[in-house]
Amino acid sequence: MIEPLPGPTSFPSSGIPKRYNPEAIARYYRVRPWKTIWRSLQVATLFGWFVGGLKLDQWTGQTESNVPFRAMQLRKLLTHLGPTFIKIGQALSTRPDLIRKDFLEQLTLLQDQLPAFPTEQAFAIIERELQCPIEDIFQEISSKPVAAASLGQVYKGRLYNGQEVAVKVQRPSLERKLTLDLHIIRGATKAIGKWLPVNVSHDLSMIVDEFGTKLFEEIDYQNEGHNAEQFAKNFQDSPEVKVPAIYWKYSGGCVLTLEWIHGFKLTSTQCMIDAKVAPDNFIRIGVESGLRQLLEFGFFHADPHPGNLFAMADGRMAYIDFGMMDQLTQQTKEALVDALVHLINKDYENLAQDFINLGFLTPDTDVTPIIPDLEMVFTDIVGASVREFNFKTVTDRFSDLMFRHPFRIPAKFALIIRSLVTQEGVALCLNPDFKIVEVSYPYIAKRLLSEESPAFRRRLMEVLFKDGKFQWERLENLIAIARSDESFDLMPTARMGLQYLLSEEGQYLRRQLILALTEDDRLHTEEVQRLWRLVQADFQPNRLVSAALGAIADFSGEVVSSWAPWAALTPDSRQAKDREPQMAVSGRR
Repeated sequence: MIEPLPGPTSFPSSGIPKRYNPEAIARYYRVRPWKTIWRSLQVATLFGWFVGGLKLDQWTGQTESNVPFRAMQLRKLLTHLGPTFIKIGQALSTRPDLIRKDFLEQLTLLQDQLPAFPTEQAFAIIERELQCPIEDIFQEISSKPVAAASLGQVYKGRLYNGQEVAVKVQRPSLERKLTLDLHIIRGATKAIGKWLPVNVSHDLSMIVDEFGTKLFEEIDYQNEGHNAEQFAKNFQDSPEVKVPAIYWKYSGGCVLTLEWIHGFKLTSTQCMIDAKVAPDNFIRIGVESGLRQLLEFGFFHADPHPGNLFAMADGRMAYIDFGMMDQLTQQTKEALVDALVHLINKDYENLAQDFINLGFLTPDTDVTPIIPDLEMVFTDIVGASVREFNFKTVTDRFSDLMFRHPFRIPAKFALIIRSLVTQEGVALCLNPDFKIVEVSYPYIAKRLLSEESPAFRRRLMEVLFKDGKFQWERLENLIAIARSDESFDLMPTARMGLQYLLSEEGQYLRRQLILALTEDDRLHTEEVQRLWRLVQADFQPNRLVSAALGAIADFSGEVVSSWAPWAALTPDSRQAKDREPQMAVSGRR
């Protein structure tokens, strides 16, 4: 029997708020100015010495020869400054297109190769959190941490039931360190605001606040455990995504015990190749799972750096560390899909409206002068050079647009952008020639062709029709792009489409297809033949007949079910039922 240890279950209150609140934090440090002044001097001095060293290298012509030393110096500087600055370095470590390789290699070490705090202190935290001697909790546990990260460190253990587990233990005094640094960084963004373009400083403050909110959520391990379970539930139908199980009996606010994952970090490319694991497959899984998080579930991992992603030998990709997550509303998810559809259609007028719906522009903004600039920014991206697309390209082009028009980055989208560019950065680390559109376009095409919801049917109609005319080439492109994914089966889509055509809801589409086949006073047999050549390999006669019969059976079932209540009525009640619409109409007159 496990005997609880005496004493409190949490550390004494420090007077710092448990949730990120910039006003409360400012009040706390307002009466402790010496803390802010001392820390600000420390940060400014260290960065001043580093920048001064870079300038000295430039003046003496030793910039290239001193790069390895300066890269290591930057990593040590960020490590010395602590968790907040380490998190900033982690974000930069995933951008090989922004950071030169020498610095990137050093910043990558910030993901899990950080100085550990004493194991005795970590074990004391475990015992206090779980109110139990550590030898009664674990059959065995490593004497040293197997990984040390910015907010905590991990031990490998084994429960008494034989299950291998990872035991995460939070670093001490995290709240105090995070709040002080965030308070200083937020103050700095306000101080330099007058030298920045209009509205940019305001956006930076919001980004700092969003970052602070997520950091405080990340140090709540109970919250992280619930996030992991929600993430696992979302991907329960995906055999390619693995989420470790949480052991709540052995977890608390500062301790989290979860299933041990056997695999390689996505930074270990050569290890993956040696284990005969294809890196490109994990790029595909990462991009598709990222798109599903944003466009389907609205619940997304906001910190998918390589240290939080594992390649497993069986081909699955494992997500770990669910501290930094965020939730999108249904309205935002739909607005994102609308924006993608309008981008594909080169419909820049509606795309400008999407930016209003997403909060990048205020509702009273006149989008007329913005539309030509949007066309200029995105025209190459959705044209012949679509495979050259990457988020760095979009960011570079969009930055100038933001300064010329009243764009603002909503706080929530700071995390979405961080998640997207981080995932692209991971992919670029595995394959420098990777183009994210090569994976994301097939996913979007599959969603448009196979999703049964009315909202997606409407969006598919938007893609297939322009100015009331059917766009044969767009349908061909959608099918071709979707079929580039070998797992895509066109037959269920054909059955669903046929069923929709036979329904009352499909009356408009039936009429439009007839017009499309006969528009311009000619039969469009060439387009139909070209489309058939594209899909005929998928439509074997037996499967085609089966799909047609299934659609007709479903349609007949709907008709029968709609008539069934009427058939069950008595003759008198049928007559009364038939008069109901007439009575309703006469009542409205």
